[in-house]
Amino acid sequence: MNKKIAVLLGGTSPERKISIKSGYAILNSLLKSKLNAYPIDIRDNSIMELREKGFDTAYISLHGKGGEDGSIQGVLQYLNIPYTGSGIMASSISIDKFRTKLLWKSCGLLIAPDIYISKKKNIDCLYSRIKKKILQLGLPVLIKPNQQGSSIGITVISSIEQLYDSIKIAFNYDDHILIEKFIKGQEYTVSILGEEVLPPIHISTKNSFYDYHAKYISSSTKYSCPSGLNIIQEKKIKKIAMIAWKTLGCSGCGRIDFILDHKNRFWLLEINTIPGMTNRSLTPIAAKAFGISFDELVLSILNMNNKNLK
Repeated sequence: MNKKIAVLLGGTSPERKISIKSGYAILNSLLKSKLNAYPIDIRDNSIMELREKGFDTAYISLHGKGGEDGSIQGVLQYLNIPYTGSGIMASSISIDKFRTKLLWKSCGLLIAPDIYISKKKNIDCLYSRIKKKILQLGLPVLIKPNQQGSSIGITVISSIEQLYDSIKIAFNYDDHILIEKFIKGQEYTVSILGEEVLPPIHISTKNSFYDYHAKYISSSTKYSCPSGLNIIQEKKIKKIAMIAWKTLGCSGCGRIDFILDHKNRFWLLEINTIPGMTNRSLTPIAAKAFGISFDELVLSILNMNNKNLK
């Protein structure tokens, strides 16, 4: 029986455009594999109607809140529709940068020192307290929304004069923000597919960090796979990635970002439980280096989805 597959895409998060690109790349791949797949933009369609419309399974290509945070996963579980990616709890924890880091830290993994701020008061009231903490943390720092992907709303500041505006930007995207010590070094990312750790990718950008422009717009961003790490370093980063992945209870396919500092230490940055699948996306690049084509990757992710309902 050719199951009816709903490719969930779009949505209402700031990552909507990327979700649509990923979703249609996945859809076209599924159609190429002669599967019965349809695009469902959850901004315009209720997923509560998936069952009555005859859908048997869901391929999630949603990024950010409303897609990666466990909410869609909960509805699908209620509807008894198998779906791709991590389950409810792993998704809801992984999108929360602060709580993710707490779990990683509890396992002895290296994370950047940070300050967690909630928008309970006027920014002016928070400002003096935050300023004092940042001076203790040391500049430069990254200021980011706690639950937001694609580096949206993130700024790096090297002077305290930039603080106020950067906080306002981050609070535009979330009522909770994270201020992290900026770790200087080389950026790497590691994708996981089931129980397999794919080859690491070295990311080089002319920007101060791998921000939205570097990810989706700049033509100068370079992705190297093989990564240039030596055998010992590659073994180490893969081991850390799998520990980080399993600590959060993730499953299916995802990606974890790292910084390698000048002391040869790997710092965990964050995790992505629904990696992008566009022509610039990193997981397909890593899969290709491992000998897995884009179409094979899409099918592999699809074939792992039934476990969510067991």
